[in-house]
Amino acid sequence: MNRLILAAASVATLAGLSSLPADAASSVLIRNATVHTMTSAGTLQGADVLITDGVITQVGANLSAPQAEVIDAQGRPLTPGLFGGLTHLGIEEISFDPTSEDYALTLGSMRPDFDVTKAFNPDSTTLGVNRLGGITFAAVIPSAAPGGTIIAGEGSIFRLDGQGTHSRILFIDIGGDSNALSGGSRAGQFMLLRQAILEARTPGIVVEGDQRVLTPTGRQVLREFLDGAGLFVFDVDRAADIRQVLDLAQKEKLRIAIAGAAEAWRVAGELAAAKVPVLIDPLENLPDSFDSIGSTLENAARLHRAGVRVAFTMPTTEPHNIRKLRQTAGNAVAHGLPWDAALAGLTRVPAEMFAVADRLGTIERGRRADLVLWSGDPLEVTTLADRVFIDGTLQPDRSRQTQLRDRYLERIRNGTAR
Repeated sequence: MNRLILAAASVATLAGLSSLPADAASSVLIRNATVHTMTSAGTLQGADVLITDGVITQVGANLSAPQAEVIDAQGRPLTPGLFGGLTHLGIEEISFDPTSEDYALTLGSMRPDFDVTKAFNPDSTTLGVNRLGGITFAAVIPSAAPGGTIIAGEGSIFRLDGQGTHSRILFIDIGGDSNALSGGSRAGQFMLLRQAILEARTPGIVVEGDQRVLTPTGRQVLREFLDGAGLFVFDVDRAADIRQVLDLAQKEKLRIAIAGAAEAWRVAGELAAAKVPVLIDPLENLPDSFDSIGSTLENAARLHRAGVRVAFTMPTTEPHNIRKLRQTAGNAVAHGLPWDAALAGLTRVPAEMFAVADRLGTIERGRRADLVLWSGDPLEVTTLADRVFIDGTLQPDRSRQTQLRDRYLERIRNGTAR
């Protein structure tokens, strides 16, 4: 009898739900926001944004959506969700636990087919920590490590709800810090790259007994990238090395971006002419090697003035602190970069760079509703992300860190802390 009653109640509940308006649970209207669209529309004061089924469907003034949940922004800034840079998000927890470090291959052979996305953990504690800081997407990449080679492997863009994208990134480490991975010389790095490209483009030229640098699957993956399947990201600092990378990219017709780029301002005109974007750490100032003697806090501003598209990344790939990237962008503003360009470097520019701009990076009709409502200027240290949306869904305002905080605060209040 109890089962029959429960079944009847379930049917009644489902019938009641089906009678609700179709958009009752799937529409959100954010009213009266300062909307930084990151499009040609610029910044809209006192504007509304309507989200339906996870997609931005309208942006404008005095929008009407009777069935939508209404959020009054009270004039606060609304931006696209922010980019977290080049990171080990989801493939590293803490550096003290090697069982959670899945970002480097140390087989000693060049393996572009090493794809770290296969190790991505959508339940990683680092996702919640960084979502609370307004980060909604990041580039998950491998790293070159002792025992590996200069081609670190393949990564992709992931959103901080744990969902991947079809963006593909091949990460290559160039410069003095990679000499040990290339026979002791940076000249050897370009020699190995040219051989790998030759093997991938013309596999028939490799005959029995040749010294090969790629496996059959490695040649296949590299060929896919050479044919335009993804973006080559070269981690390189020295101006002379950047010129060599640009020359290689021009001759081999590669789609590339430059990361690190401590001395990129010295070749800003060449980068702009080649339409090559860069990912920089805005705080890099004091050189830690001869590759970065030309480091300057004005790197971003000088590149921007030359017409180079600038995005930002943290100096390390450790995932816990990528939420602080927006603060480093604020430092770039303090050293000459226009405010709008700094915000673009955290939103539109990386979305364009990694071929996800049809979904992310701007606030306009048809884009995924990955949005952040801020308490104030998003580039200020004291500003907080009041509400974070991914696919129009309000994200939880808790993480592993906040749960631990609350747990021990309660014990302190109760006098049971030890």
